[in-house]
Amino acid sequence: MGEELFWMRDGDLRHGLAPENEAGEAIARSGFEPCLLAVLRISLGRAADDRITRGWYLGALVRTGHLARAAELAYTISDEHRQGKELLALVENAAEAGDLCGAQTLAESIPLRGWRDDALVALVAAWARAGERDTAAALAERIRYPHNWGRTWALLAKATADNGDTAAAFGFAARADKEVSSYTLDGAGEVLALLMEVAAAGGDELRAAAFADRVEDFARSHSRTASSRSRPPSLAVVLAREVLRGELDRIDALLRTPARPPVGAGPTLCGGALGGFADQDVALQGDPDDVREVESHPLPTRSFLRARDLARVLDAVAETADQDMVLALADRAETLLDPGGGPDHSILLEAVTLLLAERGHVERAMTLADRVEPGHRAQRQAQIAARLARYGDTGKAEALAHAIDDRRAHTSALVEVVRELARRGDPDRAEALVDSITDRWARGEALVEVVRELARRGDPGRAEALTHSIAYRSTRARALAALAELSEPPRARRLAAQVLLLDDWVTAMPVLERLVPRAVAAVADQMMR
Repeated sequence: MGEELFWMRDGDLRHGLAPENEAGEAIARSGFEPCLLAVLRISLGRAADDRITRGWYLGALVRTGHLARAAELAYTISDEHRQGKELLALVENAAEAGDLCGAQTLAESIPLRGWRDDALVALVAAWARAGERDTAAALAERIRYPHNWGRTWALLAKATADNGDTAAAFGFAARADKEVSSYTLDGAGEVLALLMEVAAAGGDELRAAAFADRVEDFARSHSRTASSRSRPPSLAVVLAREVLRGELDRIDALLRTPARPPVGAGPTLCGGALGGFADQDVALQGDPDDVREVESHPLPTRSFLRARDLARVLDAVAETADQDMVLALADRAETLLDPGGGPDHSILLEAVTLLLAERGHVERAMTLADRVEPGHRAQRQAQIAARLARYGDTGKAEALAHAIDDRRAHTSALVEVVRELARRGDPDRAEALVDSITDRWARGEALVEVVRELARRGDPGRAEALTHSIAYRSTRARALAALAELSEPPRARRLAAQVLLLDDWVTAMPVLERLVPRAVAAVADQMMR
């Protein structure tokens, strides 16, 4: 069973089976619309609940107009790192909700300077996206720390370009370029990748190509450890953009380039300014234009292009790359798959396997699945079945799910196929397939998506009847909440009351936020008395 399903199952089983005659059903059948605030207060009690300081709840407070209350709760968090992280998220949520003045007031009140600076950086882009370019530029001048200067002006340039003001965007980009050239810090690669996107958005492909080259130069100069986990994703951003343009030259050149030895492994060349690093002439000569000939060129023992880099590229282009490019990337990925490659090998193996499955290359994906450790192989097969279903081949996905020997992986695959059948508008076939799932909890979890699709198709009565066949309390509550979100207000209120009495206020919160926005703050009010 997949990790997500495993943890969900564990929680639902701890909450137990749904009672046969619960009070919530009586409320739903009584014909009146319950006062959800009253039902909420009854269900809450007075016990303390630390979930009111978690980001998702604080975000709900912001969306319902209670930014000050959310900030008050965030300031009760004793851990400074977590407090700063939550305050930064609140600033971003408030800006997204349109309360830019409130967001800036909160940002300037953050006590830790680093988090305050990060919050102000986020607001620069938010003001620019809202069309307040001058306010954004003035705020950018106030950023305290040099390591944020280049990123701030690059974000401002990107937001301005997205608004269609190319001339102003190029001006801000020039400022970002100046800052990042003056302070060659670890984040310079990300700044240069942003500037590449700004140039491309403005139609200046020559400038975009120059920034792409500088990202590569920066990656070459700053590859100081043997672990690709230390390398930022900016190089993958460049490579993904070129892949979507049908270009594989840079990937091929990097595959043929030996990795720099890590620090302490021997003499190395020193890098120079961002415009030209000493490693630029390392690449071996060859014909990088033939996308199918990568295996004909001898590769170095350890390529500069690392498994995690290419996995990021695969993830970035999975939805949009054409079929030939997917196959060409898969060929190149297989050249980096080293059985002793550790976690980076596993990440790339998963990425290329699932990408091939999405595109219908099941046999090749299953062959790659055989390279997974035996204890995890069945779960990889379940992932392949899920990807097949997600991208439309539900018949083949169902057949593959039934062929999996491991009970948990078999169940996981069938749950995903049922979900996809429902999402694709075939709830009858989905409900029929549920009968082949032997695990009692998994049957109920699969039905949640069937309930949602029946409600979406305008059959709330059948959907509600189906919820009562779900055995476990929390699983049934999720199904009722899904139905409530797609129901008219009278039915939604009755269903939300059932959820509150059956399970937990957390499960009901998305529905309460829509129906009774005051309910979000009422939770904190009652628990903080």
